[in-house]
Amino acid sequence: MTEKDAHATEKAAQAKAKALAAKKAAQDAKSAKAAGPALAVSDGKEAPHPVPRLKKRYLEEAVPELMQRFGLKNPLQCPRLVKIVVNVGVSEARDNIQVLDAIREELALITGQWPQLRRAHKSISNFKLRQGMPIGLRVTLRGDRMYEFLDRLISLSIPRLRDFRGLEPRGFDGTGNYNLGLREQMIFPEINVEKSIKQHGLNITFVTTAGRDELSLELLRALGMPFKQAAAKGAALAAAASGGN
Repeated sequence: MTEKDAHATEKAAQAKAKALAAKKAAQDAKSAKAAGPALAVSDGKEAPHPVPRLKKRYLEEAVPELMQRFGLKNPLQCPRLVKIVVNVGVSEARDNIQVLDAIREELALITGQWPQLRRAHKSISNFKLRQGMPIGLRVTLRGDRMYEFLDRLISLSIPRLRDFRGLEPRGFDGTGNYNLGLREQMIFPEINVEKSIKQHGLNITFVTTAGRDELSLELLRALGMPFKQAAAKGAALAAAASGGN
């Protein structure tokens, strides 16, 4: 075999290997698409995972309920949850940057997403604040990760609040967005109390497409958010029923 023939044979083998690799990649992508959406895991690869149960609840239960209650004719008219923004202020970072790193790791455990560092836009001498100084952390959740965080928040974290009697419905901003303030991060089961170096609060903002507060309230209530008004209404109905007997 001449050198020219050997070179041609090698090129043909390389082309065949590339074709087989492309075919395998297409088959893997097809199987992953059939299995469901993908979620990045620790080793950098992606693995299929089921649709979040709260997303199923929204599509199968909340949408028909809202359409019937508000007289909507199209499912696309129903309000939906766009994103959840979690903010933590870290004023101690100007004196001890290790506090910022510790809170950042805790927030990443809570949300499943690495937080974004927020810096001061201007200097304020009364607060010993200089422009560009790190003062907070922010996480913006969308898609399946947003529904999974909300599911954990409703099912596991909120019931662990001390003397909990329902969420205040006064946290709406007039355009359908709801703000929830929590005093401590210890209510999240992902946090190890023994290793946590500082107790801190956080603010959670639920951004919706409702456009008005009453529609957003019904949306969050349909997703399982325990507001006080629902509990008060149930107590009033129970009192009325017992009085009638």
